[in-house]
Amino acid sequence: MPAGFYSHDAKFLVAVDCIIFGFKDKELHILLTRRPLEPNKGEWSLMGGFMDEAESLDEAAEKVLYRYTRQQGIYMEQVGAYGEMERDTGDRVVSVSYYALVHLEEFDTSLAKAFDAKWVNIRKLPKLIFDHNAMVDDALRLLRYKVSLQPIIFEFFDEKFTLPALQDLWEAIYQMPVDKRNFRKKIASMEILDKLETKDKFSSKRGAFYYVFNRKKYAEFIENGNRFSL
Repeated sequence: MPAGFYSHDAKFLVAVDCIIFGFKDKELHILLTRRPLEPNKGEWSLMGGFMDEAESLDEAAEKVLYRYTRQQGIYMEQVGAYGEMERDTGDRVVSVSYYALVHLEEFDTSLAKAFDAKWVNIRKLPKLIFDHNAMVDDALRLLRYKVSLQPIIFEFFDEKFTLPALQDLWEAIYQMPVDKRNFRKKIASMEILDKLETKDKFSSKRGAFYYVFNRKKYAEFIENGNRFSL
């Protein structure tokens, strides 16, 4: 890239770090890896990488997400920027964090072995390198806010889900119980789900019907002056 008007100003490295959320065993998990290089080699870290000159921040985040999940079209959102002077002991690095919501049923487990990574329960998060624990805290706070106002909770599922699983996910995100009757009443009142004829027979003897999120119904719901609230 040719020198520009700011060629005499200081240059910094720009990184992206991704808080990759997944839902399994009724708990919220984050994908972590062992850092492969110094400094802090071998310690637990978020998935990250540096932004190239020819890509945007979003493109850099998409690159990192695809590298570690092999999934495309993942729901992601920028959380914030972290630029304390000595946050990265390796160099002067400004990092921008993103959270992403992954379909765990589509996750290739062989990738975890390749990157020395594993899914860790959000309740049992270890000490991470640099300021990565703060990034997780900020991402979880933003996720909770967005789940309450937008239908992003459905992005955790590969289309269909049961109402018990949806409630389990809500409780895992907020780390608190919710009344089953009130939760289902609120969901039903918005009329944005379609009930399928098939059931999940693995979770209980009776089984629970599957549902899908209907984006057309949701658009009409919003156009009619309603507000999503969960």
